[in-house]
Amino acid sequence: MLKIYNTLGKQVQVFQPIDGKKVGMYACGPTVYDYAHIGHGRKYVNDDIIKRSLKYLGYKVDHVMNITDVGHLVSDGDEGEDKLEKGATKAGKTVWEVAEYFTQDFVEMLNKLHIELPTHMPKATDHVKEQVEMVKDLFENGYAYDTTEAVYFDVSKFPTYGDLFGQRVEDKEVGVRSEVRVDANKRNPADFVLWFKRIGKYKDHIMHWESPWGDGFPGWHIECSAMSIKYLGEQFDIHTGGEDHISIHHSNEIAQSEGATGKHPFVKYWVHHAFLKVNDQKMSKSLGNGYRLKDLEESGYLPVHLRYFYLTAHYKKTQNFTFEALDAARNAYEKLVKFIQTWSTEAQDQKSNDFKINKELKEKFIAAIEDDFNTPNALAVVFELTKADMQSDDKLGTLLDFDRVLGLGLEDALNQPREKAIPLEAQILIEERNIARLNKDFKKADLLRDQLKNDFDLDVTDKR
Repeated sequence: MLKIYNTLGKQVQVFQPIDGKKVGMYACGPTVYDYAHIGHGRKYVNDDIIKRSLKYLGYKVDHVMNITDVGHLVSDGDEGEDKLEKGATKAGKTVWEVAEYFTQDFVEMLNKLHIELPTHMPKATDHVKEQVEMVKDLFENGYAYDTTEAVYFDVSKFPTYGDLFGQRVEDKEVGVRSEVRVDANKRNPADFVLWFKRIGKYKDHIMHWESPWGDGFPGWHIECSAMSIKYLGEQFDIHTGGEDHISIHHSNEIAQSEGATGKHPFVKYWVHHAFLKVNDQKMSKSLGNGYRLKDLEESGYLPVHLRYFYLTAHYKKTQNFTFEALDAARNAYEKLVKFIQTWSTEAQDQKSNDFKINKELKEKFIAAIEDDFNTPNALAVVFELTKADMQSDDKLGTLLDFDRVLGLGLEDALNQPREKAIPLEAQILIEERNIARLNKDFKKADLLRDQLKNDFDLDVTDKR
């Protein structure tokens, strides 16, 4: 029985999808104005674990992840520079070029980290029409209002606005009064923008479209509601995101989605990922610790080493990245590779390829992932498997079955070059040959080299 911690209910709940074995899952995607870093990587690997776990448990998952290429301001609120325009200025490119470049870079990161691509990956700029239609619905239902600068959602008309972040609207208004107040005509400080008008500080905004409220561009929050509803329907099962989205972005999504459709709940289960720290510090460009996957690759690590590292912590717990921890993850992963290669060789020697999955260990593995996707416990089952008294082919079959969730690419690792185990007799001959060479007895050394080749199929070469 799968159980998920639901931010909306503030508790672990039994997972009961809306439509039987079909699951609609929406994951907040990137704002494509800069390179993704390893903190982003953790979030998307954990999304991947959720999706893989659901599929492993027999669900059919319709997975949507948006690409934000307009409307996301630097503050995450309703004022400040547009992130895409900021990225374009920095790169010396157009906003369209920047969005395309960083989208491709993001997808490359997903592929390297063995993350299965979503069923749908819609862009905000391709769905402006849907966003405009949703704002129209909010006007008709009495939730939206117009000022000279923007169209806003009136949070006072939505009594359950604070349910996700567990705070009264009045308290939130005080907390955000100075940072999100855009113009003097806002009714409530916590009201948020649905549509920016191309006037004032945004009069030269590069991305803009016509709307019933004038030339302008959509706010950041409306895109996720419009696109999730388009692809998953007015109500769906799981919505994921970073824990920083709880009080603003996701609370706004709930309000505008339910305000537009009249359906409650908009989403049954809200899943929020904790942050990644680096050496116990917040990731920051000023600290120089905003590592990208490319940085780790240039230091000799494989993307799968980073994926393994992510799996060592539960998604709801803050994880601390250090190179020592990454080294430990690399060593653990390499041990698994050696295990499966050994088991594969032994199975071939035994002329056995009838792999069986160990029922007892599979039940333990399922119990781990059904416990709110507990990857550290799942890894503990993996290493229990390596020590189990079982046939090699059954160990191999069981581990490859588990890897359908873990996504470590262990089946591909079977084809990696293998270190040949050198028998003791051959090691003795190699040592004798080394002594012969030291004594300049090259005739004996050549004879021993030939014997190693003939008896053990070992090619011995001498360093120059």
